[in-house]
Amino acid sequence: MKKGSEKRVKKKLTGPEQVAEFMAKLDHPLKEEIEEVRKIILSCDSRITEHIKWNAPSFLIENDDRITFNLKGKGFFRLIFHCGAKKSPEPIKEPLFVDNTGILEWQTNDRALVNFFNKNDVKDKEEKLRTLIKEWIRTTAN
Repeated sequence: MKKGSEKRVKKKLTGPEQVAEFMAKLDHPLKEEIEEVRKIILSCDSRITEHIKWNAPSFLIENDDRITFNLKGKGFFRLIFHCGAKKSPEPIKEPLFVDNTGILEWQTNDRALVNFFNKNDVKDKEEKLRTLIKEWIRTTAN
């Protein structure tokens, strides 16, 4: 083989490697808080895996995206709770479940948001977020 004819093939990163690389390069004023929320999500269920979707960390159950960061805000970030890319065969007529935590902002009956503004906000919402994540997974997992 001639010198220089070998092409370097970039190894495809695993989901966690994608997220680690993304977080290492992330320039966001709430990076520490984002990392804390990420740890909370991953600790809620051993089946949760992660990768990058919509240019942010996203969390999957059985290879279906369920929770994705939205990091585009100024002075805040949000989590998007969703049911993945698959269309529901019939329209959902009411929210997937009753949110007893009070922190979800329903956008549609199968999509909701939670906003975070600072370290204290993450700390104040931590237990409610854990409850919410477990309920979302229980309700949306196949």
